[in-house]
Amino acid sequence: MELPPIVLAGRAVLRKPAAPVPPEEIGTKQLKQLVSTMVAVMRKAPGVGLAAPQIGVGQQVIVLEDGEALMSRLTPEQRAERGRVPFPLQVIVNPTLKVLAPSLPAGADAAGAGRATFFEGCLSVPGYMALVERDLSVEVSGVDADGKEVRWQATGWPARILQHEVDHLRGTLYVDRMISRSFCSNEEAKVLLGQSVAEARAALGA
Repeated sequence: MELPPIVLAGRAVLRKPAAPVPPEEIGTKQLKQLVSTMVAVMRKAPGVGLAAPQIGVGQQVIVLEDGEALMSRLTPEQRAERGRVPFPLQVIVNPTLKVLAPSLPAGADAAGAGRATFFEGCLSVPGYMALVERDLSVEVSGVDADGKEVRWQATGWPARILQHEVDHLRGTLYVDRMISRSFCSNEEAKVLLGQSVAEARAALGA
């Protein structure tokens, strides 16, 4: 099967809110084929998530998956700092995302709590990455390709991936949320990724 190319920034489909998948299309061969294609494109890239608009389809479908092979270059300390853990393939149709309030000790200051800043990239913006602040804990609900209910509470890196992919369904790219002075090529980011976020921000004046 010849896979479709990943749509790059500048294509209108990436900037329009995606349409919900109609109830009568859920569970159909057509939807399952779309999901199968998306999974194949994501794995070939390779990436940890893909939204239907990224292959030119303006529908609310996302697929996500993260495995040991994709995080093999991270040290145990980096994995722990990011909250990056492997998770199996997730298929979510018509997702609804809500932010979960962080658990704070009594009397703690909630300002800025429950959010974290790390570098992100995107298959539709190849060759670059930037620092993006995201919520640490979210809950997503929707259905899978068969129409079975999906509800997933995610924290750390899985929560970041979910927010990134749901953003795609809203016509939003990570560059809309990035700390602009941190925008850099992947080649230059090799040095920055070995530093703490605070060090990278200081180096870039971000």
